[in-house]
Amino acid sequence: MWGPRQPGQRWWQRAVRRRLPVLGWLPRYSLSCLRLDLTAGVTVGLTVVPQALAYAEVAGLPVQYGLYSSFVGCFVYCLLGTAKDVTLGPTAIMSLLVSSYAFHDPAYAVLLAFLSGCIQLAMGLLHLGFLLDFVSCPVIKGFTSAASITIGFNQVKNILGLQGIPRQFFLQVYETLRRIGEARAGDAILGLSCLAALAGLRAMKSRLHPTASTEPLAARASVLLVRSCATARNALVVLAAGLVAYSFQLSGSQPLTLTGSVPRGLPPFRPPPFSKAVPNGTVPFGRMVQDMGAGLAVVPLVGVLETVAIAKAFASQNDYRIDANQELLAMGTANILGSFFSSYPITGSFGRTAVNAQTGVCTPMGGLVTGTLVLLSLAYLTSLFCYIPKAALAAVIISAVVPMFDARIFRTLWRVKRLDLIPLCVTFLLCFWEVQYGIMAGVLVSGILLLYSVARPPIKVLEQGVLLVQPGSSLHFPAADHLQDIIRDRALAALPPCCVILDCHHVSSIDYTAVVGLAELLQELHKHGISLVFCSLQDPVLRALLAADLEGFRHFPSWEEAARCSEAELGGSRAACIDSTGESSLLPAGLIQ
Repeated sequence: MWGPRQPGQRWWQRAVRRRLPVLGWLPRYSLSCLRLDLTAGVTVGLTVVPQALAYAEVAGLPVQYGLYSSFVGCFVYCLLGTAKDVTLGPTAIMSLLVSSYAFHDPAYAVLLAFLSGCIQLAMGLLHLGFLLDFVSCPVIKGFTSAASITIGFNQVKNILGLQGIPRQFFLQVYETLRRIGEARAGDAILGLSCLAALAGLRAMKSRLHPTASTEPLAARASVLLVRSCATARNALVVLAAGLVAYSFQLSGSQPLTLTGSVPRGLPPFRPPPFSKAVPNGTVPFGRMVQDMGAGLAVVPLVGVLETVAIAKAFASQNDYRIDANQELLAMGTANILGSFFSSYPITGSFGRTAVNAQTGVCTPMGGLVTGTLVLLSLAYLTSLFCYIPKAALAAVIISAVVPMFDARIFRTLWRVKRLDLIPLCVTFLLCFWEVQYGIMAGVLVSGILLLYSVARPPIKVLEQGVLLVQPGSSLHFPAADHLQDIIRDRALAALPPCCVILDCHHVSSIDYTAVVGLAELLQELHKHGISLVFCSLQDPVLRALLAADLEGFRHFPSWEEAARCSEAELGGSRAACIDSTGESSLLPAGLIQ
């Protein structure tokens, strides 16, 4: 969180401020912050309204559900969020997941939001934010890159005006290519024109440079106008497409596929549906939960990952800290309360958060302005949404997901660590089949690679008159046999026999199985007349080895002292070795066995 900690606060005051971050920034709120927050909130609102309509299409829900999902998160995050830049709402990835697990049914989508919020809230209360660290960056990159292709291609049918295209990605590609001759010319021309306009406005914004106060007023005004148009490009393109569709409607012919009528007014406040009426009965709550299956794990996990990753990125960029567990609480509360307003699951939006940051938002108060703008749209503008062409919304979605595909990550991982390409590629490829299989397989592969590094830590072996063995990391039970085998094979093969020194300066922890393995190794080497000594032991490791009462255990502060003692021992001066051990050990000599 941003802002200095107030000295002299009692523990309960600190606890309340930690759970209600709004109390940290609201007392210091100023008119200058209000001006910046108003500007950012309106700008993000002009972005979120067309995107919400488009993302509802991705989720397979009526377009009004995108708007229903776009205001509660803004209000809740204003009170509970720890990142000033983050905006909560529907996103492309979350809409794709909702499409997979809610079966294009609003009742399932709203219940999924409620249950996801409960899981996220429980994770926050139990301080389980650390679990997110087990999802590696290659898995996230593989998932988002595959999702960008899946979501983008899913909108090609709307660009071309095709109907009846299946949801499964491979069938979707096949059917779209097979029926490309059935494309509607009006939809295709409008959709491609919208894509070109969005790409052009994005390129113009990226090439704009800040203007100095010494430049002419006309130059500064023109740059400001272009920047404003580029920032609100989604709203401008959808508005222009709607005007084109309306003009065709007035002329009596309509070559475009339109969104259709949208219910007017705010969503009713009611509990999420815990059962669903069907023509021949009722689907009970238990059956609905069973139908959603893995979605109850995937949706809350991906939602939290997306939000925390965005919050961390912008917190680092703008020099403030976030609390991952508080972010879990904020997201969980937003999803739970949102489900009472017919919202489907929401998460942090990278694109809208970037707009928020670039327009200079000061506090989460900007979200309050954005949420209010969405409510005003629901109250007064829904009658106009019926004229929005589906091709224009498809262009907005494709424009939003293209930057999600990171082609450079493959080359980067090839240069940095090629083994990380395995979870990346596994996740990327399997997500085209089913999203949950891709994520679970990627996490599993990453876990296997992590466990392999624990089971086979790097071990350096040097022969310098003695056999110096240096494990590169902590010693735990999967690595016990591996370490024993390396030391045993090298020690027994050495001619003439030499002392073995186990240098543990990289070993910060050790478990019972590894201690038992070292005890067995001490005895085995002793039978062959080879001594095994330890050096550079860190305190936790030393305490564990002393507590195990190993027979013949000796240790030294450094490997040089251990080597001198070993040379004296091999020369027949055992007494000198004992004296040296007593003088240089970390604990009193009487404690050494």
